[in-house]
Amino acid sequence: MTAAKSTRSRLFIMMVMEFFIWGAWLPLIFSYLPSLGFTTTQQAWILNAFPLSAIVGMFFSNQFADRHFAAEKFLGMSHLIGGLAILGLGFTREFWPFFVLMLVHCLFYVPTISIANSIAFTHMKDARKEFGFVRMGGTIGWILAAWPFTFIFVDWARVRAAAPHGVVAWLGTALGSGLTGQALKQATRWTFIVAGVVSLGLAAYSLLLPHTPPKKKKLDASAAERFAWLEAVKLLKHPFVLILWFLTFVDAFVHNSYFNWTASFLGARPEAGGVGIPGNWIMPVMSLGQVSEILTMLVLGAVLKKLGWRITMLIGILGHAGRFAVYAFFPSQPWMIVAIQVLHGICYAFFFATVYIFVDAYFPKDVRSSAQGLFNVMILGIGVLAANSLCPWLIQSVFTVNGVTDFRSMFLLPCLTALGAAILLAVAFRPPAMVETGQGRS
Repeated sequence: MTAAKSTRSRLFIMMVMEFFIWGAWLPLIFSYLPSLGFTTTQQAWILNAFPLSAIVGMFFSNQFADRHFAAEKFLGMSHLIGGLAILGLGFTREFWPFFVLMLVHCLFYVPTISIANSIAFTHMKDARKEFGFVRMGGTIGWILAAWPFTFIFVDWARVRAAAPHGVVAWLGTALGSGLTGQALKQATRWTFIVAGVVSLGLAAYSLLLPHTPPKKKKLDASAAERFAWLEAVKLLKHPFVLILWFLTFVDAFVHNSYFNWTASFLGARPEAGGVGIPGNWIMPVMSLGQVSEILTMLVLGAVLKKLGWRITMLIGILGHAGRFAVYAFFPSQPWMIVAIQVLHGICYAFFFATVYIFVDAYFPKDVRSSAQGLFNVMILGIGVLAANSLCPWLIQSVFTVNGVTDFRSMFLLPCLTALGAAILLAVAFRPPAMVETGQGRS
């Protein structure tokens, strides 16, 4: 194996582990927190530790960490501290210790997403050719995070009682005997333990990554970088930029409504309006969205070239509406609910990824990094904050009465919100012709 291939493989494994950690705990935390007896306000504080850290982390990782620390050492230190914190969540049931541990984990984990990218870009000869492969490791890591739980969330007492004969019969019985109800909620603590173990593993693995020295900031660049944020904000005076910024907030809210509610919906009994999917298959079903994301990203460039910015983004937003419509009207058709998960990749790539490409095409070079941060504030920060603050209250206090959740009415809310955003996009988003043709500004 050549040195270049060896480095690329190490970077790929780094990305697999980086996003495995996030993918292990996120999908089920929304249904786990109520089982600990936390109020909706307490749940919102815990869930919002991540987006708050994303807002802080965007400034910290870009303005401080990568200029004062070797990137691989910062990555290792962060995953050591963050890994111990999230490992502790598996053994914590009280609010304040839980919140503090989650906050510590997020404050150290979130900056590592940017740092991992920085390490990757530093050691690539041709980023445009190589980064797609390396970054795909992150998506694969998220997918892989779902599969250990097909065995962790198994009702082993039921398997022993069935006494299957032979490996095939035993495997079939185990995979078909998922935990349900309170037992599943109690077992969800293992998502934090698995995430913690992998985080500690990545801390050790960071020692094997190529050395990435801190980036020394040029003295004459300081003022320019401070004004770059101001120039990026000033571009919101253009109506089509302001509209896209607002639509990004709406789409981020709808996108995170999916994460807040889907696991509970998939696991709820059919007589309670849910799908009734066994507990050990909830995360694998949700991971189908990441599988489709890989395929969608491969065709995104061709779709953008043929359909343009507005129609591509429109498909992404309407994907949310379609998915929630199926949730609302066909909960008794498990095959439809499973199949519709593939829309996740379309929703992400056709809107969020397209927004990043659009910003890169429109914004001047000297403010592009700050402009990406401006939209990241919506995608990873404010939109998530809104969803994590409202969704626990909506599902537990508004749409659930006497233990029964009105999933149809609940899912129509993000469905109609996405439809409204699609209408606004179709009517009001009119980028200049030079951006439509992909020429952008230099």
